[in-house]
Amino acid sequence: MREKIKNATTIVVKMGTTSVTHANGTLDLRKLEILARVLTDLENSGKKMVLVSSGAIGAGMNRMKLKERPKTVKEKQAAASVGQGLLMRVYHKFFDEYHQTVGQILLTKDVFNHGIKRNNAMNTFNALIEGGIIPIVNENDCIATDEIQEECFGDNDILSAMTADLVDAELLIILSDVDGLYDDNPVVNSEARLIQTVHRVDSEIMKSAGNTA
Repeated sequence: MREKIKNATTIVVKMGTTSVTHANGTLDLRKLEILARVLTDLENSGKKMVLVSSGAIGAGMNRMKLKERPKTVKEKQAAASVGQGLLMRVYHKFFDEYHQTVGQILLTKDVFNHGIKRNNAMNTFNALIEGGIIPIVNENDCIATDEIQEECFGDNDILSAMTADLVDAELLIILSDVDGLYDDNPVVNSEARLIQTVHRVDSEIMKSAGNTA
């Protein structure tokens, strides 16, 4: 992994929900501070960093004083609406400690499939990256339901892959409590098989990854 990081110029790092929150769903500030320090250090070394981060719902839960993670789509959207700004405030706080500027980009799946929207998103990424600013990406949960209808499977994985493709990243690092890509959801299927190597992204691989963004 160190060799891959050394040889890569543009790197996308994806932090899933379980990587940025505690078991009760609230934000894990210690992990976020460490993440800010590591990404800033890589940026200072000459890398171009992009962060794809979940956690908006968890941040919203804390402010809304919810005892458990919302279950309905509208409740999750409400929590994400409250939490996304709070999540970015936390990121700004930690990155500011290391004098690193960050910018927010909220995306939906149609952006990647629509020529004009895709170009606009690409231009925004390029402007931030060229300016030494780390883009922080999340799906716009307030209007997109694909991602938040799935629990612990998907969780911005496909969004991070699409983002890596959009910015021509040489390396995508997914920080997760899941061992890798399975042929089924390991949370609900104990016999799900870990796919060691993906030689080609086809319909079967996309099905295994789930239909979330």
